[in-house]
Amino acid sequence: MQLHHYLLFSALLFAVGLAGALTRRNAILVLIGVELMLNAANLNFIAFWRFLPEAPAMHGLLFVLFTIAVAAAEAAVGLALIIAIYRHYRSTQVDDLRSLHG
Repeated sequence: MQLHHYLLFSALLFAVGLAGALTRRNAILVLIGVELMLNAANLNFIAFWRFLPEAPAMHGLLFVLFTIAVAAAEAAVGLALIIAIYRHYRSTQVDDLRSLHG
C-alpha cells in the first residue's frame, strides 16, 4: 500500500467522525465522533512517519502516543461530564440541554 491509500482512509475516517459529531443528538455519540477524528489524525502521523524518507527516528510514534494520552484524558473528562449531566437532567440528548447556554 502507498501513502495515498492511508491518507484517503484517514480522510474518510475523519469525515465519518465529523459527520457523527455534528449530526448526532446523543452526547455519547458526539464523543465517539471526536474520538474517530483523533484516530484519523493518528493514522496520518503514522503514515507520514512511515513513508517519508528523511523522517526522524521515533517522532511519529511519539506524536501518536501523545495524542492517544490526550484522547484518553478527553474521553475520561467527557464521560464524567456526560454522567454528571445525566444525573441532573436525566437525559444525554444534546438538544435537551438548553439551560446550559450562557
